[in-house]
Amino acid sequence: MLKHFTTYLIPLAALVFVSSCDEKKSGNITPDMVNNSASADGKSDTPISTIKFEADTFNFGEVIEGERVSHSFQFTNTGKNNLVITNAAGSCGCTVPEWPKAPIPPNGKGSIDVVFNSEGRPGVANKTVTVYANTEPATYKLFVKGNVKPQAK
Repeated sequence: MLKHFTTYLIPLAALVFVSSCDEKKSGNITPDMVNNSASADGKSDTPISTIKFEADTFNFGEVIEGERVSHSFQFTNTGKNNLVITNAAGSCGCTVPEWPKAPIPPNGKGSIDVVFNSEGRPGVANKTVTVYANTEPATYKLFVKGNVKPQAK
């Protein structure tokens, strides 16, 4: 019984796996679709804009463990449409971003405010904040780095 099971199951599983990798079939997601903020059919409900950050990296230098470090990443909407930031996410719970919820008009300015909490994080810190917007590419990475000295005991 087990021999018949493996005789048929393994080839069937291989067939399903191979056929699921065919990108030409409709409904499959390709890498281009994931990297493109437009929908899979190439149309977007939200007009695409562009964003330019004054700097994408903030080096806070050296702090004592337990200190909080804040920084505002300044940006300009360099596109012809309203810039809509839908989310900003830190790489861990110690890096918390705040972003404008209202659309930023063309040539308008704004900031992504980031707080890094060094509590319990001695050593080198390399944190990222991923910003999601109606831009191409649809995500931007901001970086917060520095060194956290252990608290004297």
